Amino acid sequence: FSCVCVNRYREMKIAVIGQSLFGQEVYKELLKEGHTIVGVFTVPDKDGKADPLATEAENDGVPVFKFPRWRLKGKAIAEVLNQYRAVGPELNVMPFCSQFIPMEVIDFPKHGSIIYHPSLLPRHRGASAINWTLIHGDKKGGFTVFWADEGLDTGPILLQRECEVYPDDTVNTIYKRFLFPEGIKGTVDAVRLIAEGKAPRIIQPEEGATYEGIQKKDNAKINWDQPAEAIHNWIRGNDKVPGAWAEVDGQKVTFYGSSLVDNDTAPNGQPLEIPGASKPGLVTKNGLVLFGNDGKQLIVRNLQFEDGKMIAASQYFKAGESTTVELTEEERSFAEEMRVVWKGILSNMEEIEDSTDFFKSGAASMDVVRLVEEVKLRGSGLQLQNEDVYMATTFQEFIQMLVRKLRGEDEEEEMVIDYVSHTQQGRRHHLQNSFVDAEGGKTYQTINPNDGMAICSVSLAQVSDVDKAVAAAKEAFENGEWGKMNPRDRGRLMYKLADLMEEHQEELATIESIDSGAVYTLALKTHIGMSIQTFRYFAGWCDKIQGCTIPINQARPNRNLTFTKREPIGVCAIVIPWNYPLMMLAWKTAACLAAGNTVVLKPAQVTPLTALKFAELTVKAGFPKGVVNILPGAGSLVGQRMSDHPDIRKLGFTGSTPIGKQIMKSCALSNVKKVSLELGGKSPLIIFSDCDMDKAVRMGMSSVFFNKGENCIAAGRLFVEESIHDLFVKRVVEEVKKMKTGDPLDRATDHGPQNHKAHLDKLVQYSQMGQQEGAKLVCGGKQVPRPGFFFEPTIFTNVEDHMYIAKEESFGPIMIISKFKEGDVDGVLKRANDTEFGLASGVFTRDINKAMYVSEKLQAGTVFVNTYNKTDVASPFGGFKQSGIGKDLGKTAVGY
Repeated sequence: FSCVCVNRYREMKIAVIGQSLFGQEVYKELLKEGHTIVGVFTVPDKDGKADPLATEAENDGVPVFKFPRWRLKGKAIAEVLNQYRAVGPELNVMPFCSQFIPMEVIDFPKHGSIIYHPSLLPRHRGASAINWTLIHGDKKGGFTVFWADEGLDTGPILLQRECEVYPDDTVNTIYKRFLFPEGIKGTVDAVRLIAEGKAPRIIQPEEGATYEGIQKKDNAKINWDQPAEAIHNWIRGNDKVPGAWAEVDGQKVTFYGSSLVDNDTAPNGQPLEIPGASKPGLVTKNGLVLFGNDGKQLIVRNLQFEDGKMIAASQYFKAGESTTVELTEEERSFAEEMRVVWKGILSNMEEIEDSTDFFKSGAASMDVVRLVEEVKLRGSGLQLQNEDVYMATTFQEFIQMLVRKLRGEDEEEEMVIDYVSHTQQGRRHHLQNSFVDAEGGKTYQTINPNDGMAICSVSLAQVSDVDKAVAAAKEAFENGEWGKMNPRDRGRLMYKLADLMEEHQEELATIESIDSGAVYTLALKTHIGMSIQTFRYFAGWCDKIQGCTIPINQARPNRNLTFTKREPIGVCAIVIPWNYPLMMLAWKTAACLAAGNTVVLKPAQVTPLTALKFAELTVKAGFPKGVVNILPGAGSLVGQRMSDHPDIRKLGFTGSTPIGKQIMKSCALSNVKKVSLELGGKSPLIIFSDCDMDKAVRMGMSSVFFNKGENCIAAGRLFVEESIHDLFVKRVVEEVKKMKTGDPLDRATDHGPQNHKAHLDKLVQYSQMGQQEGAKLVCGGKQVPRPGFFFEPTIFTNVEDHMYIAKEESFGPIMIISKFKEGDVDGVLKRANDTEFGLASGVFTRDINKAMYVSEKLQAGTVFVNTYNKTDVASPFGGFKQSGIGKDLGKTAVGY
């Protein structure tokens, strides 16, 4: 039979009037729906920088108008009105529109105008609606899309969506969790209803209507004569903007990070007099405890003074104390590296002195993000939050703070008070078949590389969480159902898990794409597809792990024999990278489970979400408690504790060579635990002149640009024989220009964003270094000018052996091409093997003898002949030299 797909509604000509990332996302979604955006009307550039909505539309060639105002003395400006009418909209969509739009504009389109409002109208009409939702302690929040009126938010309601408001929600958390993502969907759904002719106009009732003005700093002073919950709501409703404040010791102090305390007993602390408060506050090691007029408690974590300086509330009486620590030689070297980072960010500063203040030198909020990412990149997973930068604004304070973190001197002591918390916020770590909070309720945000926005909050595991997970895994192995299970039943559970993964493959691929930036089609086929294959393959090994019998002659009569038995070793720790989050989990976890071991796994901190979804599926499959434990967190903390833990018997790690060396050392010193390492690579690909050129170009492209170049076996350097060099370069450049860069969820996208900001910056720096050394940049080499972490597919030629880019791995979409002399097989082999890495390699030639000779001489764990990137679950995978120890996949992974 034949099937014809048609739109159920007509496409419309839409004017988008608004601003911000929210407006940008609504604009993009309306285009995907097939509508024509006839004009974008947004705010003027600020400090020379266009609003994200304007940038997106300008890139698409859509007319953009940046009117500073639409009305003058209450009347529409004729010139503005004429320019608007000229685009001929049939509908105005107004996402986060902050300007007063005249009724001549609102009523002009055939279908009128709709506007997004972040409250459940008629409650909280007017500005600062999110703040007032929290300040009033509403249990329900949400948003409304309504038919625009005269700017009083009293127009008829078209659509509403509601959500729970959690006790510790702030403006940021409720916006990022619900109002932003669901608001975009809701606005687009409203347009769809209009296009289908089904959009309602529900008159707003006056019952329950409220109106509050814009919440400004002057109005945000705390009234202490009210219950603790009301004070808490006031503080969180103003966090981070404009900030609730009170006079303390003669100056304005702003309070951030409030939580209610579920404890009637006052903790030990140093009293702090606060004018108007029912009793003095208490500065404790966990923060500043405050009291309502009902005697109940709340606690705030951070305080900010009038000069902008922010401190941990627990440090109030120590804020002026000098606690300088003496730096070691290694720490001084790290400090100088940070000085260079500051110099790069504060480009207007000739020198960075110890007294240089980050913010007084011109840094803005985006610079804070960059600094945090730079520290994470250079500090071996050092945990740093944006707030830390605000609390250590001078260079010296910043270095002292980092050194304390490196030494572990800033770790919070065990919490003494219990807090009211809401465990449904974000994604928590997986322990004993349940999702639980990290010690102290610590969380971090995982970022969508497509737009740089937070996806959700995730629990940040601490050392104590590792100990709990290991204890659970050990109990499951030694005394639990898993340790007693028949191997065939174990295999049955693994098959069931693979089936569930297949049932949820689209969801897993979407999560993987959003969290890691992987193009959806690749995520579905490879990231998820190979993960499913891996579990099915190893499920089949469960009842086939066998020992053997060995005749011996050490006794008379000679009728003795020895029999061997292959046994699981116990608790296995796994630390996986961010480039293939689920697939790397599968490669290592499936073999461990097939052999009967239990697992404690740390996903990469920047890509934890598919691991947490996987944990959910293990419970659905019926895995017993404690068998699979997932701990998102920092490698410097969680990974190190795994390496040191005496009850872990094996650790598998995929990542960088320097970290692998550190892990190997820790594993040896702790309890001589077994270790398998898959580390860095600089895989050579040799292309001879007698190759199949079409295949060499196609597979050469794949060898470098597959998965955005974030591929451990990517061809780090191509050696092309002289006679075909120029033709090969010409062909690959033509192919690169055909690649579509964009949203990884778009099925037509070839090239998505790099995984995270720090990695993007590293690729930019890597390309700059290549140019400085004299390599020829043929194409690419720059960040793509759009939101998110996009880097252009890049090609370098004329790369000489001594150059940095010839030796070091980019781990990104950068093709490094070098020539070699015609017929010089041994010469090119010598150059290809002149590296401490040996993960993979490749050769393209029609000469079978040459192919066999080269493949034997290449020092690498995998040699691809006339193909590339063809891995399979049955084939062992691992490297030579400093690319690692041990093998993943195949029967070798279960001890054969």
